Amino acid sequence: MKITWLGHSAFRVETSQAVILIDPFISQSPTGSGLDFAEVTKGVTHIALTHGHGDHVGDTIRIAKETGATVIANADLCDWLEHRGVAKVDPTNTGGTVFHNGFSVTFVNALHSSASLTEDGISHSLGNANGLVFHFDDEGAPVLYHMGDTDIFSDMALINELHQPEIALVPVGDRFTMGGAVAALACQRYFPALKTAIPCHFGTFGLLDAIADDFVHGMEKTSTEVKVLEVGGSLTV
Repeated sequence: MKITWLGHSAFRVETSQAVILIDPFISQSPTGSGLDFAEVTKGVTHIALTHGHGDHVGDTIRIAKETGATVIANADLCDWLEHRGVAKVDPTNTGGTVFHNGFSVTFVNALHSSASLTEDGISHSLGNANGLVFHFDDEGAPVLYHMGDTDIFSDMALINELHQPEIALVPVGDRFTMGGAVAALACQRYFPALKTAIPCHFGTFGLLDAIADDFVHGMEKTSTEVKVLEVGGSLTV
C-alpha cells in the first residue's frame, strides 16, 4: 500500500485493487496546487470525504466527473454532490460501514462542523463531520485511520477497541482542529499500539501552525513512528 500526502488533509491511497483519494483539496490548495493534478488523480477509483468544508471537498466534483470515481461520504453531502452532477455516490453516516472492491470504510466520530456557503451567502449544513477507518483486503495491509478534522475526545478509545488502527493521519494545525501537543496526547492515550502517525492539516494557511514540530516532540517517547511527509511525498507499507 502506498500513501501519498497531497497537502492539507488530502491523501492518495493506492492498493492492488483501488486508488482512493481522501479529501482531495488540490487545485485551490496553497500547498497542493503545485502538484501535477493529472498525475495525482490518475486511475482514481474512489473518493472518500470526511466532511463538507470546501478545503476537504476540494476538487471532488471535477475528479468524479473526469474519472468516474465513486464518492463515499455522509448522506447529506452525497445528496449535495448528486445535485451538482456527481453520478456515482455511496452514502453512509456515523457508525456505518460500506464495502467496495478491495476495502471497507467505516465512518466514525470527529469533533468538528460540516457546511458549505453558497454564492447567495446561505450556509448549508452537510451532515456530521467524521473520521474514516479503512480496512483493506490485501494481505498484511494495515488498518488506516484518517481522523478528519477533530479535537481529542474520549471515545477515540472505542475507535481503537473496534478497529485497532495501525496507521493514523492526524490533524495537528490547531485553531480549526487540535494542535500538535493535544494530537500527540490523543495518539498516546487512545492509540497506544499505533505503528505510524502522519501529521496533516498544517502549513496550508497562515492561520494554521506552519510546521508539525509540536506533534513530533510530543511523540518522541512513544513507540509510534512519526512520518512528516513533504507535499507529494509517499510512504509505502
